Amino acid sequence: MTPLQILENRITECTLCPRLVEYRQMVARERRRAYRDWTYWGRPVPAFGDPGAKVLVVGLAPAAHGANRTGRVFTGDRSGDFLYRALYQTGFASQPNSVSLGDGLTLTGVFISAAVRCAPPDNKPLPEEIRNCRPYLASEIKLLKDLKVVVPLGRLAFDAYLSVLKDEHRIARRSAFAFGHDLEQTLGPGLPVLVSSYHPSQQNTSTGKLTEAMLRSVFERVKRLVDLL
Repeated sequence: MTPLQILENRITECTLCPRLVEYRQMVARERRRAYRDWTYWGRPVPAFGDPGAKVLVVGLAPAAHGANRTGRVFTGDRSGDFLYRALYQTGFASQPNSVSLGDGLTLTGVFISAAVRCAPPDNKPLPEEIRNCRPYLASEIKLLKDLKVVVPLGRLAFDAYLSVLKDEHRIARRSAFAFGHDLEQTLGPGLPVLVSSYHPSQQNTSTGKLTEAMLRSVFERVKRLVDLL
């Protein structure tokens, strides 16, 4: 077993945040009517993708009836449908949908993680819950030796990633960098290029704040960067 696999297995056993433990288990017990025949994952959700990735995608947190049900990040909800279509269209994913752990999906050159690993009530993790999860993201970044580009999906993921770098004194201030959609920023020598994006949440996609073309454009930019760097 590789160090990255050992880390992901350890993440699935985490109980650092009592509120999140209670909520994820409650959702798994009660289930949504549409998924009453599912056995919910109901644990922290590990990252997923290519251990030799040059691109790290950072999301917010598992959806209660998405990844908290299926056990794979961005799997089983509309956000994931949006994301994996864009990854497929730009050559990073083997198929456009992610339904379950056994659906055959593979990623090439991309690793998908999250700022928080347990489904939070109302999709809103507390600041201390984000801090508790931050070391897992930091450890993943250390183990992904070939990273060239990091893509935070949404402001919270953006701040979580920059907080890792600030904690490690690799940047001086988070405030030196602005969040924006399809915004490319160089953080400093030896650091991956940052390309931020709106999160593919249902709120953003249903209102048109984020369209399929907009998200595809982000990963087209990322693909060009990977080829150049």
